[in-house]
Amino acid sequence: MGVNLLLHMCCGPCASYPVPALLEAGHQVHGFYYNPNVHPYQEYQRRQEGVKKLAETFNLEVIYLPEYEIEKYFQAIAFREGQRCRLCYYLRLKRAAQVAMRGRFDAFTTSLLVSPFQKHDLLREIGEQVSLETGIPFYYQDFRPGYPETVTRSRELNLYRQQYCGCLFSERERYRPRTKNN
Repeated sequence: MGVNLLLHMCCGPCASYPVPALLEAGHQVHGFYYNPNVHPYQEYQRRQEGVKKLAETFNLEVIYLPEYEIEKYFQAIAFREGQRCRLCYYLRLKRAAQVAMRGRFDAFTTSLLVSPFQKHDLLREIGEQVSLETGIPFYYQDFRPGYPETVTRSRELNLYRQQYCGCLFSERERYRPRTKNN
């Protein structure tokens, strides 16, 4: 028998593999959209709409926080930009664990684990750290083998596929012209 999981969803495309994989494995899955790092606000909304569309497809309940909390992200990384990924993962996974505790879920996990572009070992480390801090288990699964399916499924479902992780820094890295010095 599966576990009652809260899946932190970074976006519809990335969640499009873990959701059916977890359901097929017999788990009860609820989504949680919390991504205060995503900038600008219109990008945040587009990603949230993608999550809603995916949730409708799989008849998945998703928890959405009523506020766009970009201030919390900027407060977390201020003057620590070199650690921004660690701090961002921590912020999102800690909130997911807190919501999972309040909702009496058995464990929490994240769709970020599907992306070959994320820092996988760091995600796992932080998930396990947050689990120790909160007492709620972090459900670890390496979803990266399913990444090609996310591309196919998101096209089939006509989900918005973003070109950067979401934060202002990754947007700059993605779109800034390359020079010899960067």
